[in-house]
Amino acid sequence: MQALASWLVARPQNAVLGLAVTLLLPAPQLTSGVIMVLLVLGQGTKLAAIEAFAAAALLLAVALLFGVSATSIGTLMLGTWVPVLLLAVLLLGSRSLTLTMQVSVIVAALALLGFYIVVADPIAFWQPYMTMMAELVRQNNLQLNTELLSAELMTVSAVLAFWMLYTVGLLLGYALYRRLPLETGEFGRFRDLSFGKVIAFAMALTSLLAFVVDVAWLQNLAFVLFVTFWMQGLAIVHWMHVEGRLPLVAVIAVYALLPFLQVLLITVLAVFGYTDAWFDLRRRIRKA
Repeated sequence: MQALASWLVARPQNAVLGLAVTLLLPAPQLTSGVIMVLLVLGQGTKLAAIEAFAAAALLLAVALLFGVSATSIGTLMLGTWVPVLLLAVLLLGSRSLTLTMQVSVIVAALALLGFYIVVADPIAFWQPYMTMMAELVRQNNLQLNTELLSAELMTVSAVLAFWMLYTVGLLLGYALYRRLPLETGEFGRFRDLSFGKVIAFAMALTSLLAFVVDVAWLQNLAFVLFVTFWMQGLAIVHWMHVEGRLPLVAVIAVYALLPFLQVLLITVLAVFGYTDAWFDLRRRIRKA
């Protein structure tokens, strides 16, 4: 990975090629987005932006040459590069991984609220997507519980999915940056991540209001805030391994089981992370 990171930042043409090619891969936020973060941190915002424009021009030229929709390519580029670029710029400016991740949670919460403000009828908004999903499942002879598909579930899932993709892209890009042979900045360690008591209190207050008022958007906001704490729980897993409290095989097992026990593991990690936000479990474990 060090060789790849060094190659990408060595020459602008390498960066342009890396951005362009990886954008066309599945989950581009975890490929092209990671490279964007690396370029911003390793080369600076100005050069990274120039390289992104060059990659965009290359992709649009290829799209026109092969008759691919330029609008689709443009939307993909904006949706992949801009969010992680902004996160990387914030990380570079604040020099704090924790602060950057905290801001990402706030932005996710605001995005959810913004959706309910802009979209008057979430059911009508998501209906075409739910119909398309049901049709794809039917064509592939798969089983789908259509009762689980709802506008509220789709809204929450979309916000959390994009938040996870962008923040994981940021973390992976930062990890690549730290592997560069040249001197790199120290913006904090993932294992020390904490969303803090302010976000924890906001989650508790929102949950209480959602229980009293019984409003869908409040319930969804509380749920989104709670789930984001799974990242803090995952950070604690890494911290426990570094401290010698958890074997490497346990850390590997968490990642290996995540695709299969996604809901259960994320819930457990979120509870772990949320508890740590209030009671500083890492400090207590260290003293034990």
